[in-house]
Amino acid sequence: MLLLGIDIGTSSVKVSIVDAGSQKVIASAQYPDEESPIIVLHPGWAEQSPEMWWKHTQKAIEICNGTGSYAPADIAAIGIGYQMHGLVLVDKNQKVLRNSIIWCDSRAVETGDKAFDAIGEEHCLSHLLNSPGNFTASKLAWVKENEPEIYDQVYKFMLPGDFISMRLTGEISTSVSSLSEGIFYDFLDNRLSKDIIDYFGFDESLFPPIEPVFSSNSGLLSSVAQKLNLKPGIPVSYKAGDQPNNALSLNVLNPGEVAATAGTSGVIYGVSDQLTYDKQSRVNTFAHVNYTEQQKRLGVLLCINGVGSLYRWTKNVFGSAESYLQMNAKAKQAPAGSDGLLVLPFGNGAERMLNNKIVGAQFNNIDLNIHTQAHVIRAVQEGIAFAFRYGLDIMRENGMNPTVIRAGKNNLFLSELFTETFVNITGVPVELYKNDGSAGAALGAGIGAGIFSTPKQAFEHTHPVQLVEPSSKQLEPFYQQWKALLEKQLST
Repeated sequence: MLLLGIDIGTSSVKVSIVDAGSQKVIASAQYPDEESPIIVLHPGWAEQSPEMWWKHTQKAIEICNGTGSYAPADIAAIGIGYQMHGLVLVDKNQKVLRNSIIWCDSRAVETGDKAFDAIGEEHCLSHLLNSPGNFTASKLAWVKENEPEIYDQVYKFMLPGDFISMRLTGEISTSVSSLSEGIFYDFLDNRLSKDIIDYFGFDESLFPPIEPVFSSNSGLLSSVAQKLNLKPGIPVSYKAGDQPNNALSLNVLNPGEVAATAGTSGVIYGVSDQLTYDKQSRVNTFAHVNYTEQQKRLGVLLCINGVGSLYRWTKNVFGSAESYLQMNAKAKQAPAGSDGLLVLPFGNGAERMLNNKIVGAQFNNIDLNIHTQAHVIRAVQEGIAFAFRYGLDIMRENGMNPTVIRAGKNNLFLSELFTETFVNITGVPVELYKNDGSAGAALGAGIGAGIFSTPKQAFEHTHPVQLVEPSSKQLEPFYQQWKALLEKQLST
């Protein structure tokens, strides 16, 4: 029996076909090969076309089918992971009304801040576990205020994964996990937030019906099945934001377990059984994939917006003729601390862990007589690792103290130097796994469709491929210099 997982990323869509018995990936494809465009109409804005995601999803599935390594008719369920916090609007004919305002868009910061003040900071934090900040609710409010002609046509709003599910099944639904990441859910009252609905003046009819994250209530349309050579009616039985989904793929489901990723964004995501929140909303708490009213499972998320984006930019500007593997090797040629070169990796919109300030990516202390390409690449990797440490210290302030962090051996964790820097500067061992979001979504589909009797069964073959433990504290003085530079920028 086979499972299909779809990961709707910012850069591309990845699809994996997983054998439910062995839990091994038997085919995967990513589309497109180049990075998908982000539409920037004004500084700080970021949009993408939902129909582009759908086109890329179909293409990636077709590429997988074309490998000949499996029979598409044997696929029994579909799961979806998706970029979080985006806003998709459709009319009553399921026509997209505008480009999606995606996760790294900063236009709604002021809108969210006003709501935080008006509703009351303590009330927001205790009920929503977050400030409305720059999340989906505030983005919908921005459209309501600035694009009333579009807002008046809205039949339903969705998160990106809800949209792809709609295209697959023809049905619109969402989950408590998705609503919580949009800051629409009241955890104390266990319902849609009346405070958010009343303050922004939203009509409850705009909200999709709420289904569990693991659910088999929606089946594949015959027209889509015929086009993609799949079986009509198979369930779309799982959908979750990319970070909860990444945690699922690493079998991070229980209190105290922690996952990390260093892809387009950098994230540390820990599971708690408490309705915890940061008083400044620098780290954010959402309903995890296995959250229920009876069994609280919350995901505490630290996000650094521009991790992979900065490394891609560095490659394009300083190492365009080299592969990432070659860049990782070259970084080792520079000494620890990069001879004083410091990089702030914050060039992709407002950073929540920095109180929604836009600091920008910065290269500091450049010495034209000393610093080489190797220094630049190493300083970028160190700057990203230092940002993780800064954020992890915020999580520690809020009671999240991991003894081990699980991460996929991909993206920046493919760099031995970055991984060692991350481990040494945080002081936390890292278990590396062979995983990705699309494979995790496939396993989620198996859980939702009842193919696995429990989540534990879905991960009985999941084991770390490497353990990296702290071995040095020599980076601490360099981190303190980096931290002083960041806090100087934040104070101006």
